[in-house]
Amino acid sequence: MDFYSVLLENLIIILGTSSFAVSGAFAAMQKRLDAFGVLIVAFVAAVGGGTLRDLMIGDIPVFWIKEPYYVVIIIITALLAMFFWKRLKRFKIILFLSDSLGLGFFTILGLQKGLALHLDAGICIALGLVTGCFGGISRDILLNNIPIIFRKEIYATACIVGGLAYFALYYAGLDKNLTEVLSIGVIVLIRIIAVKKHLALPRFY
Repeated sequence: MDFYSVLLENLIIILGTSSFAVSGAFAAMQKRLDAFGVLIVAFVAAVGGGTLRDLMIGDIPVFWIKEPYYVVIIIITALLAMFFWKRLKRFKIILFLSDSLGLGFFTILGLQKGLALHLDAGICIALGLVTGCFGGISRDILLNNIPIIFRKEIYATACIVGGLAYFALYYAGLDKNLTEVLSIGVIVLIRIIAVKKHLALPRFY
């Protein structure tokens, strides 16, 4: 793996962890939890999906136990969110963007973990879906909210389309780093367009 690939991978890890930690911290502050509660929700949001993924593929101890710097990133991010939230006027927008970015980053991380194990493309996309979505599901359940993935917003679909885009670009022979960036962009863009245009999957009731 070349220098730029390692740099991009570490950047995706840091940004993905920070994004979901921010989304967890802000969601917890909306519910007026105390500082410990905010840290717990931020932690669960950031590691929930990756933890389930690692348990599914038998990669134990799970990633944040083997690599404790994840915990450091989460704590620092959550503390910064608590200290500076009053200066952030567009509270809901930041919560939405951080959640969307975390979804994109973590979906690709989960997908790549499947590729490293030489799993089928469908299984890799499923691992990306779990990694991207389950942290948000755990966060919302802790806060007694209906998880976004089960509501009208297009959420899991964005992960699947982003995963399909990744493999389409991957098999087309595009540069790996560019493939990752474009796939993350697809996921985030779908989320933004879906919310802005009020797009949703059909209901059967």
